[in-house]
Amino acid sequence: MKLLIRNLARSITEAELRAMFQEHGTVQSCTLVIDKDTGSSKGFGFVEMPKPGEAKAAIKILNGMDVDGSKLRVKKDESKKDEGPAR
Repeated sequence: MKLLIRNLARSITEAELRAMFQEHGTVQSCTLVIDKDTGSSKGFGFVEMPKPGEAKAAIKILNGMDVDGSKLRVKKDESKKDEGPAR
């Protein structure tokens, strides 16, 4: 399950983000979105967790958590527009 993490502190690193989610299960991938011009975080990222149960637990625990003065917003990533119903 791919998760969208918003409202991240600009100081958080990809390693810190990964570690935060690994406390709740297996992390397949972790990507912090970086501004091309400044090289700093844009304040959001994506984490993929292969086990839906672990991903749901991470959402429940981490959504709304205060990290470095920022209240995290964690939800299932719904941005995949190419996945329609099977025909």
